Amino acid sequence: MTGAAVAAQLGSEFNDFLYAPIGEERSGMTLSVLSALARQDVDPWERAAQLNRLPEEVAVRELAALLAALPDEVSAGSAPAALASRLIALLPQRSAAHKPGKSPPPLRVGKHVVPLGRVAIIVGYLLFILFSQWLIAGIMTPARTEKASAGSSSTALTHSVPPQRSR
Repeated sequence: MTGAAVAAQLGSEFNDFLYAPIGEERSGMTLSVLSALARQDVDPWERAAQLNRLPEEVAVRELAALLAALPDEVSAGSAPAALASRLIALLPQRSAAHKPGKSPPPLRVGKHVVPLGRVAIIVGYLLFILFSQWLIAGIMTPARTEKASAGSSSTALTHSVPPQRSR
């Protein structure tokens, strides 16, 4: 699956993690996790999802290894392990565990993760479609009945009226 497809499927739940600054390049530009992972030919959304599923200690170790592999022209400002620990805390499951009142965890369907907001939108859309069809069916049914009764009543009138005699 391509990065764009994964990003569309996962939504923006990893934005805090992926757009977090890692350090500064020699050119003065801020380097984000997204840029660092992409430069190492790693799909950022896929890697964020993998790190999110790992136990925290393992995720910190793996991210620290990725950060340590960055080129020398990037100054991270702190040790890779400390930086990795700060960044891992930004992942959705980690941050939801630390912040009470945060949105409920996403719905898991097999290997897929579906955010509950997306489920609510889909259910709302389906209810809208059902209501619309019910409403249209209610409007269309009387129109058919009126046409049918109008057609039969005019026929009945022409047959029931006796012919007039000429004088």
